[in-house]
Amino acid sequence: MPNDFNQQVIDEFRANDGRVGGPFEGGRLILLTTTGARSGRPHTNPLAFLPDGGERILVIASSGGAPKHPAWFHNLVANPSVTVEDGVFTYQADAVVLTGDERDEAFARAVEADPGWAAYQAGTSRTLPVVALRRSAGGPPNAASPSAQLMLIHDAFRRELALVRKEIAASGPRLGAQLRVNCLTVCHGLHVHHTGEDAAIFPMLTRAVPELTPTVDRLSAEHEQIAALLGELREVIVAVDAGPGQVLLDVERLIEELERHLTYEEEQLLPILDAAFR
Repeated sequence: MPNDFNQQVIDEFRANDGRVGGPFEGGRLILLTTTGARSGRPHTNPLAFLPDGGERILVIASSGGAPKHPAWFHNLVANPSVTVEDGVFTYQADAVVLTGDERDEAFARAVEADPGWAAYQAGTSRTLPVVALRRSAGGPPNAASPSAQLMLIHDAFRRELALVRKEIAASGPRLGAQLRVNCLTVCHGLHVHHTGEDAAIFPMLTRAVPELTPTVDRLSAEHEQIAALLGELREVIVAVDAGPGQVLLDVERLIEELERHLTYEEEQLLPILDAAFR
């Protein structure tokens, strides 16, 4: 059973599509549900996470620098099949505790992005575990209708890009390793989303509503334009001497173009999506 603070965060997270206030406000947060190592019952905890390139995310068993590992860590070691809620999707994941150089490199990235992790490590004699959560199964977005699903996904991209922009603007003279990963992860997510629309959603939509063909053609063309911007951003990010100034300019250009695209898509599709996929 979560403590009162955790339960408040969990309830707020689920009521607001992953958005919460308090110490987690404006950060990256998931709900992780593990199976109790002794009880066999589900236990849910709100946790900060780090993007890790699109295929998985990372969580750190810091417990605020406490002398013992948190209970959720013991649970996933005993049963590595977990459930993740990210505010848009609820999915099954496999948990893997990182070791050796892989663990050290991931933790160093985390510290570079937020020195608070170093403070937690300095406060305890145990080595803080880093756990990778790789998605293994899942379903559609957590929304009751196709139009609500579209808005849920769009708003998630808006929030993540705004957070990346804020992180870049606050960075030092060089682009940190974790910040590079954050940028590349959101690029990957946009690519996957647009590819899915082009390959499945848009063809289904035009079959159901043929008069939408010109709108869908425009949206697909805009996908190509955004893909080109994503490619340019990736090239800047992976450059050895990448500085935050140019990356910030490219991110702002991407946000501007993407916002125009998302707004047009919402204006054109939201009024008819639910009826088209009824």
